[in-house]
Amino acid sequence: MTPQPRTPPSRLLLVEDDLRLAQQISDFLHSAGWQVTRAANAAQAESELNPRRGDAPGFDALVLDLMLPDGDGLDICRRLRTHSDLPVLMLTARGDPFDRVVGLEIGADDYLTKPFEPRELLARLRAITRRRAGSMSPRDPQAEQVLRFGRLEIDPAARQARIDGDDRPMTAYQFDLLQVLARHPGRVLTREFLLSAVKGESLEAFDRSIDVHISRIRAAIEDDPRHPRRILTLRGAGYVFTKSQDGV
Repeated sequence: MTPQPRTPPSRLLLVEDDLRLAQQISDFLHSAGWQVTRAANAAQAESELNPRRGDAPGFDALVLDLMLPDGDGLDICRRLRTHSDLPVLMLTARGDPFDRVVGLEIGADDYLTKPFEPRELLARLRAITRRRAGSMSPRDPQAEQVLRFGRLEIDPAARQARIDGDDRPMTAYQFDLLQVLARHPGRVLTREFLLSAVKGESLEAFDRSIDVHISRIRAAIEDDPRHPRRILTLRGAGYVFTKSQDGV
């Protein structure tokens, strides 16, 4: 019987200046089959993530503390998004909704407030890496067809949204949200439906992360995000992707 090749471990870059917490996270994730590289500050993180570094290991996910001794996790995430769609989970100790909103706006895929259960961190990491792996795996040819709505094109195979042929960058999570909306044109989709469709999770009370991601999608594809014509909000109901976008 031919032995099956072993699946290589998922590779994580953990950026956390609390050495005790970093060790706890590393030990737990290692026991779950992850290969963890640690960085204790922004400079180390930037070195590991440098796209010009020839020997830099490829990572499957990044766990990034918001507050670092020599920099800001938000700045690292912002720079990363200029050249990479690496899944990012941000950690914050402040519990301020504003921090979460800003993190999501600049491209983080998820966030977690300290203190947290290691099992929740693992579950969230698996979710964001699963989305990325799914975007790179073979799909139903029909599901790969380019969706066209006036000047807007949504290309599932290339993972791109384009206006007049120009790529409009967005995170993997935001692209998945846009796809779900575009595949149900004219239908009102609740926040609960969207979160379940993209993340496979139920919506927590007062969770407004979907709204933040929708605002970023609008910034990418709308001519005037303050007066959207492609993705409309129905107060108290959800969002609807308009069927007709002629002249938009």
